[in-house]
Amino acid sequence: MVVGLGKSGLAAAHFLKARGARVTVSDARPATLIAELSGLLEEGFMVEAGSHGLLTFRRQDLIVVSPGVPLSTPVLTQVRAMGAHIIGELELGSQFLQGEVIAVTGSNGKTTTTTLIGEILKASGRPTLVGGNIGRPVTAMVDESMTESWSVVEVSSFQLETVETFRPRIAMVLNITPDHLDRHGSFATYAALKARITAFQTAEDFLILNGEDKDTQLVAAKTVPEGRGAQIYWFSTRRPIKQGAFVYGDSIFFVPREGAKPEPVMPVAEIPLAGAHNVENVLAAVCAARLAGVASETIRSAVAAFKAVEHRLEFVRELGGVKYYNDSKATNVDATMKAVEAFAGGIHLILGGKDKGSDYRVLEPLLRERVKTVITIGSAAEKIAHQLEGVVKIEGAETLERAVAFAHGAAVAGDTVLLAPACASFDQFENYEQRGRVFKELVAALP
Repeated sequence: MVVGLGKSGLAAAHFLKARGARVTVSDARPATLIAELSGLLEEGFMVEAGSHGLLTFRRQDLIVVSPGVPLSTPVLTQVRAMGAHIIGELELGSQFLQGEVIAVTGSNGKTTTTTLIGEILKASGRPTLVGGNIGRPVTAMVDESMTESWSVVEVSSFQLETVETFRPRIAMVLNITPDHLDRHGSFATYAALKARITAFQTAEDFLILNGEDKDTQLVAAKTVPEGRGAQIYWFSTRRPIKQGAFVYGDSIFFVPREGAKPEPVMPVAEIPLAGAHNVENVLAAVCAARLAGVASETIRSAVAAFKAVEHRLEFVRELGGVKYYNDSKATNVDATMKAVEAFAGGIHLILGGKDKGSDYRVLEPLLRERVKTVITIGSAAEKIAHQLEGVVKIEGAETLERAVAFAHGAAVAGDTVLLAPACASFDQFENYEQRGRVFKELVAALP
């Protein structure tokens, strides 16, 4: 059985059927809302829609859960207690994926870093696949994988919740800050799930960690059971590192092993991405690429040619001296902080969407320093306005269309209009990509 018919669920269902399994798909949405329903029936899938039936679940030999379906869903809790075998799409696909795997997790920067590593590996001539939590599900990558290929996989806490053998050759944790607390319940649980990226690594594998993020540093302790854990590499923008990548002066260096001479990789000024957080992303990518055997010269040229990922501090347009940026992928407070930090001031910030149990008060110092107006949208608007009352001027817009219109009228030459919502998008949009595209369309239509 495959539970949840999003992109990952559909890929898993077709993957299993192609290998001879009898597949039932189950989705809590009514049949009328599942566009793929008729096609699935025609292809011979058994379909359960509108609810999850305990009897149907109990009949299965294997249950594959899509990332968007919580394990706390009542029927899953029940069958798990009865001994059902439940895994996720990442775990399923990784068991068949050939070649080496680089896995990237973190609260922020995953997509940029995953995409950048993919570009570096492609520039080196290695057969490279990119997917996971972005783009292609892992099960859709399997058929193209081969023994000499590298698969660069973005991995979320939702996916790590259901791994039981997943073992990347190179794993990394970019940072750990509060996110998805509405699903995981506590920051401690969320952080522990992030650490599962290294749970099955051995001494032949590598773990890359942020040397300046205290919660990420704690992951190091998770990979040393009986001395068999992965080899740890660090990255830092603040100080030299004994083994890993760091910034010193105006350049990036890499140390391949403790005691070795630091290798110059590239000047920081050649990084084409805005924001100090992107320097960290590049350092993590440098570590991964060097450990994969890519030459520093190749890394330097690939980074210099890299273009910002869509919906990540993406420049949209300049109109009347006002610059518009789309950071729709800033779906938590820490990501919004990093986006705001990328600009000196004069910001009109669009915040809101579906709340994830976040504390927006941590934004207060940055808002006072750099933001002229906070424009709220979505179901989290009231909470945001309450927590930030008196900190900055707040305008309730309800919808993205009204927010863009207000920002256009309020901004003057030299200002920046920034969509960095600090929330999920599911109250008004299908996903953050649709939210970002709508924002760009609205900005493009401004007179």
